[in-house]
Amino acid sequence: MATLSSAGIGSGLDVAGIVQQLVAVERAPEQNRITKLQTANTTKISGLATLKGALSGFQTVLGPLKTVESFSARTATSADDEVFTATATSKAASGSYEIEVVALAKAHQLASDPFSSKTAVVGTGALTISLGTSPFTVDIDADHSTLEGVRDAINSATGNPGVRATIIQATDGAHLVLSSSKSGAANVIKVASEDAALSRLTYDAVGLNTANYDERQEAKDSEIKIAGFSHKSPTNVVTDAIDGVTFSLKKEQVEPVVLDVQYDNSAAVTRVKNFISQYNALQSQVATLQAYNPTTGQTGQLLGDSLARNVQQELRRGLSDPVSGTTGEFQSLASLGITTAKDGSLVLDETKLNAALDKDFGAVGAVFGSENGVAARMAAAIEKRLSATGDIATRNASLDKTTKQIAKDTAQLTARMEALTTQYTTQFSKLDSLLSKLQSTSTYLTQQLASLPGISS
Repeated sequence: MATLSSAGIGSGLDVAGIVQQLVAVERAPEQNRITKLQTANTTKISGLATLKGALSGFQTVLGPLKTVESFSARTATSADDEVFTATATSKAASGSYEIEVVALAKAHQLASDPFSSKTAVVGTGALTISLGTSPFTVDIDADHSTLEGVRDAINSATGNPGVRATIIQATDGAHLVLSSSKSGAANVIKVASEDAALSRLTYDAVGLNTANYDERQEAKDSEIKIAGFSHKSPTNVVTDAIDGVTFSLKKEQVEPVVLDVQYDNSAAVTRVKNFISQYNALQSQVATLQAYNPTTGQTGQLLGDSLARNVQQELRRGLSDPVSGTTGEFQSLASLGITTAKDGSLVLDETKLNAALDKDFGAVGAVFGSENGVAARMAAAIEKRLSATGDIATRNASLDKTTKQIAKDTAQLTARMEALTTQYTTQFSKLDSLLSKLQSTSTYLTQQLASLPGISS
């Protein structure tokens, strides 16, 4: 006799697998929407960060170009670097000057009369030491009563403006040497004391108290003559003789040495080249963000984005528009030998740029750095884009809002699917229980029928 059976029911029902598949089917449409939105949002965030970084990098390059003064560098060339060297700022007027180095600045140095040794006892009390108009007090106690103790007390004294003490051991004995760290005629060392025990250490050239020391080096100002006019300085670095020029004096020489101050064409060309290089890098980056490859189907992170397109157009206008307020031959980048290639990159004719610099250096600087110059207006446009209220910040805020909404939608979807999983699990567990009971009933009936007389298997 045939048995009652039904394959795959009863306790063999895969409740977990069935529930998992049903929930997955239910979740798929909403999850696909969230995933697509999240991918697009993340791509735009990354692309916008790349655009912002590229604009910030170009903004840094524009800094040295957006004022005429910073563009107008000068060179200062000495005909003999062994006599003096010089540097010049944009304040220096171009021209040639004859410079005589009459004297170098020197720091005062005194050497005391000899003592028997560095451990010889000098005495105790107080010394008042002055460097120019800056006095300080040195207390000589019993622990510093020797010559070397005096040295150490001077060097560690509070308020010491620059007097350095050392001991030189010579054939005639030990000498205390006082040296000024500051050059110039005004920085003379004086030593006074009201204590008789320290009288051997006092010195005052003005007061004619010079018996205790030998002046090894006189305190002197440097002196140069420019076109026959004398100029003195307390140091060998002279900054106020010619506006915008700094001299570093090396050697005394009365015979004049020519100083030549000129516009620094080389520095100007380097700045222009750097501008072109960084602009091309920015232009390339913006183009990549908007690119589409028809062969591979690959797209840029900001393809079709109006912000990236507007930035690119604004940059190109900043290059091509003439500079208002300028007169003469040079009023645009093209007049300086800077043109735009078909791919949007800048190309430099260095020969034409150098010719423009030679002809009118100031006009070249005005094209870049005047109030309406290329660098100035491009810098202003970028600053507006990058400001806290600019369109990049606004777009970032919108993308951040979308990110938060995606997280909220994901959490809600997860909660719904967890609830659905619980619901399906409960329902299919009941079904599994019912099928199990039916299977038991089927087995019982089969057994009972088999036991009836006349029923064969």
